[in-house]
Amino acid sequence: MMQILKVGIIGLGEVAQTIHLPILESLKNKYEINAICDISERLLETMGEKYQVKNRYTDAMELTKQEDLDIVFVLNSDEYHTECVVSAAENKKHVFVEKPMCLTMEDADKIIEARDANGVQVMVGYMRRFAPAFIQGVEEVKKIEKINYARVRDIIGHNHLFIEQSHNVLRFNDIGEEAKADRSARARAMVQTAIGNVPSEIQNAYRLLCGLSSHDLSAMRELIGFPNRVVSATQWNGGSFISSIFEYDGFCTTFETGVDNLRRFDAHLEVFSDAKQIKIQYNTPYIRQLPTTLSIKETIGEELEERTIRPTFKDAYTEELEYLYDVIAKGKTPKTTPEDFKEDLKLFKMIVDELVKTYRD
Repeated sequence: MMQILKVGIIGLGEVAQTIHLPILESLKNKYEINAICDISERLLETMGEKYQVKNRYTDAMELTKQEDLDIVFVLNSDEYHTECVVSAAENKKHVFVEKPMCLTMEDADKIIEARDANGVQVMVGYMRRFAPAFIQGVEEVKKIEKINYARVRDIIGHNHLFIEQSHNVLRFNDIGEEAKADRSARARAMVQTAIGNVPSEIQNAYRLLCGLSSHDLSAMRELIGFPNRVVSATQWNGGSFISSIFEYDGFCTTFETGVDNLRRFDAHLEVFSDAKQIKIQYNTPYIRQLPTTLSIKETIGEELEERTIRPTFKDAYTEELEYLYDVIAKGKTPKTTPEDFKEDLKLFKMIVDELVKTYRD
């Protein structure tokens, strides 16, 4: 008989409501939502009734102590990720933590130490890397003898532009000013620890890198590896747009990202060789059945052949949580580990260092 993992969920906001809760409920042969936690008591009560969960907490630390839980999903604001992950690990729970896992190298090391000391698994939520089209694209890139150029692009509309047309996300106004102030203070302290005392625009750019851009750069690393150096980087519009050039052996990669008010989602990775062009195209994850596609252009003889591959309509989040189940229940090796996330933090800092140089020049 298949083992059913008992799940505790910390954070019942936008992503939990639109993604994790409905997917976990759809995977009842693998997961049981057994405990939930949120700082909003009204949201906690509403979600508890909707998903028929009796174990409800406003204190995340108390949830991690619930003895019968197998795994804790850390889906709350990233300023609180580290303490939640560490507490869950110290209470012998496996952990799934949404990106960014944390904001500083010091916190990443605390998470790794807690994981290793307690013999549990920690997996970071990078669903784009579990999309079948991406996995197939990685294999296609491996066949290329020489890359000439690569491009990473993620210019999208704000999340609410997609969510308000496709979901009914519940938000209540019962969170106190003290809690809001604590979150802001934590954010400022963590960003300063990570990148030092830099202008506010670059602080904002760092948060963009840790948030939206972490998807792109994490996928880029799996697709073509870690760059040798950051050649250049610039930000504008208060840190809401970033452009950078990365140097690899024998080629360069351009990276561009930004958020605006258009209802479109243009996120893709593209690799160019002498006679082949490979493109992985994503759409908004909030409408889960919009497929990720792999497009290949190739010179064959006298012809340019173009083909688009849609491996499945199964969304990347579901693929990710099925993979997670195999990590916990079957001993599969996790792909998106804390060590892997540290590589992202390293790259973010390299970009920020160039942003600071450009700003001062």
